[in-house]
Amino acid sequence: MRNVNEIYKLWLENEYFDEETKKELISIKDNSKELEDRFYKDLEFGTGGLRGIIGAGTNRINKYTVRKVSQGLANYIHQQKNDAAQKGIVIAHDSRKKSSEFALEAALVFTANGIKTYLFDELRPTPELSFAVRFLKAFAGVVITASHNPKEYNGYKVYGQDGAQLSLECSQAVLDEINKINDFSCIKVISREEAIGKNLLNIIGKEIDDEYIKRLKQLSSDYSDMKETASTLKIVYTPLHGSGNKLVRRILQEKGFTDVLVVPEQEHPDPEFRTVKTPNPEDKAAFTHAIKLAEKEGADIIIATDPDCDRIGVMVRDRRNQYIMLTGNQTGCLLMEYVLSSLKKNEKLPPNGFVAKTVVTTEMARAIAEFYNVKIVEVLTGFKFIGEKIKEMDEFGHEKYLFGFEESFGYLAGTFVRDKDGVVSSMLIADMAALYKARGMTLLEGLEELYRKYGYYLEEVKSYTLKGKEGIERIEACMNELRELKPSGFNSFKVKAIRDYLLKKRIDLDSGNEESLMLPSSNVLYYELEESCWFCIRPSGTEPKIKVYFGVSSSELNSSKEKLEELKNSVIYVVGKLLGV
Repeated sequence: MRNVNEIYKLWLENEYFDEETKKELISIKDNSKELEDRFYKDLEFGTGGLRGIIGAGTNRINKYTVRKVSQGLANYIHQQKNDAAQKGIVIAHDSRKKSSEFALEAALVFTANGIKTYLFDELRPTPELSFAVRFLKAFAGVVITASHNPKEYNGYKVYGQDGAQLSLECSQAVLDEINKINDFSCIKVISREEAIGKNLLNIIGKEIDDEYIKRLKQLSSDYSDMKETASTLKIVYTPLHGSGNKLVRRILQEKGFTDVLVVPEQEHPDPEFRTVKTPNPEDKAAFTHAIKLAEKEGADIIIATDPDCDRIGVMVRDRRNQYIMLTGNQTGCLLMEYVLSSLKKNEKLPPNGFVAKTVVTTEMARAIAEFYNVKIVEVLTGFKFIGEKIKEMDEFGHEKYLFGFEESFGYLAGTFVRDKDGVVSSMLIADMAALYKARGMTLLEGLEELYRKYGYYLEEVKSYTLKGKEGIERIEACMNELRELKPSGFNSFKVKAIRDYLLKKRIDLDSGNEESLMLPSSNVLYYELEESCWFCIRPSGTEPKIKVYFGVSSSELNSSKEKLEELKNSVIYVVGKLLGV
């Protein structure tokens, strides 16, 4: 058992830790619960990085934990072959508290370890970091971001030389190096001036922007009627105080979308995110200011990107001049249909093409892929796994990646970026909206067209937030109990099979037969139900949450709505009891 008080005392007495840190820790000396939460463990380096609340302590993100992770990553880089240190590492950051400070701290650890380092001159979207790693032929990349989390959080995401988040194997190897560091004062750090003087620290910016935008334009479909409509499409855009502002506006402008209005209250970086409860484009409340501007100006669509501009949310004006929010699944299916139909129209749909989705993403994607005779690949939750499939099947295989998405508002076309991309998605959504407008339709009417074509697929997500050590224990207990129970049904919904991704097996409840699952081990339970229904439960890998995903389909909208409501109520009753909420 870890001695919390002993570690707390070490941080207070060790000269390595600055006075600001010690002052913060003294202020909580009488709060035993807060002290335990800050020191009962080290902030976990998971699949691709870490994320946590900003503050002093081993279970918080601060300049010391950033240095420690950077030293571990530096040690890992030096163990690699093919001049990894000379190829270097690229660093970007978003608009959060201490993001620029943490980015520089990381850079000064890498340069102190003799690793060539590229540091962006100001905040940049996460997908541009992925692009930069590939473009500069660097060995790795780091982005300081907590994506769409509340303002109290920040994070540290690590990318491999293919531009995708680190694989499970590489993440474990980096973690092993981090765990070897027991003394913070042994971590190497030099000054910015020394790093530049040794030609180890290279500041980058506009030249990468220009190359990135050039590649974006190569993705766009060639529809003459769409080009004519682009200038008439009125778009309201909000970067939610984040890093998407400049590049999203630039690509839309250069593509001919000249009627783009930016929400003034959310245009500029703000680490406090004062205009929103949380800067998450999945949350309709984040669109409040954008809706007001859209109503005033009569905008066709609203686009919002999160602080690091990898996620994107969309709202569409309907025929009653109301703004309707699309779900991540709906936007993803519209984009998939758009991408595949465009390729088919231009006779560029390859016979070896594939699309990718996560296990909790809508099954409509499968129906679209089947219609276009395209292979669909299913991966665990997390875009890093889609990035791995691009590398495995496209870069080193004989198949062609066409499109991929996850229900949590992440989409990617093209292979020059290996993570979800809000800039690419903004361009494609605008292109798609202009094409539908040329046909006299809105995106909502385009979605209804998909439902009539493929069936009414409806989905929903229920999240439970359980903070602190106690919350994590309750989440673990819930998953363990479900795993032991193996329920055969939830009210009228009979379970046909259970996929246990932790044990890597699928259990057929009728026959009792078991088959192996080929995906990596992960704490996920997926229930295949009768009547084309399913639900899945998994703890979040980055937040103190457990999420339950529901999916149904039928040939009629009302039938799907009824099934979804009944399924939700049946499952939530059971899960709520297990969680004690």
